[in-house]
Amino acid sequence: MAYRTVLIEENKMMMERLTSVVRNLAGFEVSARYATAGDALGQMQAFNPDLILVDVDNEHNALLIPDLKRNIPGAVIICLARRWDSEAQAKLLYMGAKGYMVKPFTGEELLETVKNVSRSSLSAYSKVISFFSPKGKSGKSTLIANLGTVLAAKTNEPVAVIDADTQFGDMTVFFNLTPQSTIVEAVRDISFLSPVTLRTYFTDTGRNLQVLCGTSKPDMAETITIEGFTSLVKMSRNLYKYILIDIPSGFSDISATACELSDKTIITTMVNGGYEVQHMKRALEIFKAWDHYQERLDLLFTRVNPFTEEQKNKLSEQMGYPVKYIIPNEYLLVSEAADNGRMAVTRDPDSQFSKAVENLADSIIAGE
Repeated sequence: MAYRTVLIEENKMMMERLTSVVRNLAGFEVSARYATAGDALGQMQAFNPDLILVDVDNEHNALLIPDLKRNIPGAVIICLARRWDSEAQAKLLYMGAKGYMVKPFTGEELLETVKNVSRSSLSAYSKVISFFSPKGKSGKSTLIANLGTVLAAKTNEPVAVIDADTQFGDMTVFFNLTPQSTIVEAVRDISFLSPVTLRTYFTDTGRNLQVLCGTSKPDMAETITIEGFTSLVKMSRNLYKYILIDIPSGFSDISATACELSDKTIITTMVNGGYEVQHMKRALEIFKAWDHYQERLDLLFTRVNPFTEEQKNKLSEQMGYPVKYIIPNEYLLVSEAADNGRMAVTRDPDSQFSKAVENLADSIIAGE
C-alpha cells in the first residue's frame, strides 16, 4: 500500500519538482496538492492522507500545523523549508509536526525521513558531552573513542563522535578511517543541510556508531566558523542519542562554544607529575562562572596509579572539587589496540581500563 501524500506548496515550480520526486518514489503517491494549508483544511480529509508535506517558509502554513494535525490525526506531517532552522524546527515539532526537511529533496531523503519520524523528537532527549583538557596529552581522544564504542554497544542507540580538535584531530587514526567528508565540509554546507543529509557526512565505524572526522590539514581549521559549528551540533541532536565532542586543548572559540552547547562537560587530564592538578584548578575556576556549574561539569583523571578509591579521594582533596571519574594507567593495552585499529574495550573487555570506561558509560546512560 502506497503512502497517500498531500503536498502543500505555493511556488508552482517547486510544487512540480516535489510532485515529480514523490510520484517517482516507490511506495508513495500524490493524492492532492494545495497552494496553502488553508486551502487544504476542509478538503484533504476526503483523501485520508498518510503523509502531509507542508511548506513552512509561508508563516501562515506554519501556524496551521495544529489544525492540520487535528483534522488528520493519523497523518505524518513533515515541514519543508529552504533552510534548516533549529529553533523553528523545535516549535514545529511541538505543534505536531514529525519531521523537518530542506527542499528540494531527493526521493531517498524523503524515504529516510519518513523511516525515521519516530526519532523526530530525538533532540529533546539527546545528550551532548564535550571533553575539555587544559593541555595536550590528556588521553581524552583515546577515552572518547572507547567510550563511544561502549555506549553504542550498551544502548543500541545512535552514537556520534565529533572530532572538533580542528587542527590535530586523531579520530581517523583511532578508528582507522578514510572519510569522504570531514567537519570542514559539514560546517561549510550546514546552511543547506537537514538532519537526513547531514548524516552522510559522518563515517560509519560499526553498529550504531558514526564519526565526523577532523580536518585533513591543520590550516583548514580556519574555515570552521562558530556559527556553522553551532548549527552542526544542534542539527546532530536530531540524529544521535549521544554526541561526544573532542575539542582542542585549552580555551578557544571552538572549545568554549562546544562546552556551552553541551549538556555536560568533562574536564580531563592525565596524572603525570603534579602540574596537571594545577592546570585543572585554573580551568575549573573559569568554568565556575557558569550558572549551576556543579550540574554541568565533571572532573576526570586518566593514567591514575594506584587505581584506587583512596587515590580518587586524594585527587578530590587536591582539587577542592569532587573528582567523579578516574581511568587506570594501561598504556600498553590502549596503544597496542590503537595500532591494530581496534578499541581497548573490545580487545580486552575485562581489563581495568575497559571496566572504568564501562562505568563511565553507565553513569552517562543513567543521566548522572
